[in-house]
Amino acid sequence: MPCRAALVLALLGGLAACAPTNTNTTYSAGEIGRAATMSTGVIMSMRPVTVQAQNTGIGAVSGAVVGGTAGSFIGRNNVAANVMGAVGGAVVGGLVGNAVEGGLGTGSAIEFIIRQDNGQAISVVQTNEEAFRPGDRVVITFGARTRIAHAY
Repeated sequence: MPCRAALVLALLGGLAACAPTNTNTTYSAGEIGRAATMSTGVIMSMRPVTVQAQNTGIGAVSGAVVGGTAGSFIGRNNVAANVMGAVGGAVVGGLVGNAVEGGLGTGSAIEFIIRQDNGQAISVVQTNEEAFRPGDRVVITFGARTRIAHAY
């Protein structure tokens, strides 16, 4: 039985590997080849923010399926025990899967307040792989997502 529990935990942990990385340098396939408008400006200020993704339910459903399947083997061919194990495994697996998905959907980013060259101020939230600082000159890309990059 400990082997099956380890298998369930490994499968639920594998859900983390399926999570997409959402950074300012990550593009979806649908964004490739699409034109975007651009502007330039200067970073006036920045602050850390927490990004919370919406829970899709995929983690809970996946966890319930894996937990129910693993739990159904508990009864050693006793039908009632197999059913009870499946139900219990599905409930526990669903809770664990939901928690895993919730943890994957939370992250950190930076809110950049930018004064564009046309005088308009905007806010852009993204990650900070490029080590931006207040006073940096940036190019703002308005496409599927608004992004900033260093202006060289």
